[in-house]
Amino acid sequence: MKQFQVGIIGATGMVGQRFATLLAQHPWFHVAALAASPRSAGKTYKEAAGSRWAMQTPMPAEMREMVLMDATKDVETIAGMVDFVFCAVDMKKDEIRALEEKYAKAECPVISNNSAHRFTSDVPMVIPEVNPEHIEIIESQRKRLETKRGFIAVKSNCSIQSYVPALSPLRQYGIQNILACTYQAISGAGKTFERWPDILDNIVPYIGGEEEKSEKEPLKVWGNIQNGEIVSAASPLITTQCLRVPVSDGHTAAVFVSFENKPAKEEILEIWKNFKGVPQELELPSAPKQFIHYFQEDDRPQAKLDHNIENGMAVSVGRLREDTMFDYKFVCLSHNTLRGAAGGGILLAELLAAKGYLD
Repeated sequence: MKQFQVGIIGATGMVGQRFATLLAQHPWFHVAALAASPRSAGKTYKEAAGSRWAMQTPMPAEMREMVLMDATKDVETIAGMVDFVFCAVDMKKDEIRALEEKYAKAECPVISNNSAHRFTSDVPMVIPEVNPEHIEIIESQRKRLETKRGFIAVKSNCSIQSYVPALSPLRQYGIQNILACTYQAISGAGKTFERWPDILDNIVPYIGGEEEKSEKEPLKVWGNIQNGEIVSAASPLITTQCLRVPVSDGHTAAVFVSFENKPAKEEILEIWKNFKGVPQELELPSAPKQFIHYFQEDDRPQAKLDHNIENGMAVSVGRLREDTMFDYKFVCLSHNTLRGAAGGGILLAELLAAKGYLD
């Protein structure tokens, strides 16, 4: 694979920092540009991040003295320096939509961590092992944008990354109803315990917009391309509750599911064990070798013990058992800033590169 020059737009935020640490040693992608808000532009990455550096690993040495550019004013300059950008900005949704289209129209592909374009009908929202075929919509998007190279592709919300991968291979049995309660880490809010002491010994039963995303986004992921747009699946019926809990990293989901044709427990376990996707087939650098890890122990998966399985890119599942109201219930876990955010974005970029969309 050729070497791609990449930019990180929104480099000072928590997800931007995670992108930086993951890309520092990436075999295909080299960071050539960093950008952030006007207040950070002109400063070195080290100066701009300062005490806000939230990663457990140090800032990559090769990026410390890189001078940050203005994410909104320097679009053309950045587009001329890189092959594509990762975008993780903290702005209003309409501003993000406009900014990402500006990069795309500058012939700079955008792999976005933001939610602004998740329901743009010709923008693929991809979990690479689940719906890689959705990247084919890019050709339709390029026609709309009147671009040759530029496009926008997004990853889905971090909250669905734990349970949608486990449910996806079970759709062959006709999933009818899903109830999912997510228990989400504070890093999903861009926080650490030092920055958010009130979360200690506490649970917050509301995360703005999260339940709507968790109920709608799986249906787009499970949808199909029709006449130049992605049409969301009509079913199953999904209801969710999303809570913020005092955990640093790792979103846990308690999942309840009913089927049109109820499979045996042994069938489900065998399907999870053998579930592979295009990233595994292509041996993409960030792809976990075993996508779904099932724990036989009654007290697993646990966020503290299991969020980093396969470099935080695998999904952990446990406690599969029959339910009194639904057919089955189980527990899932994924790393919200790795599989759920920056790592998932990088895996999507690897898929796009392998399929020729970044050439």
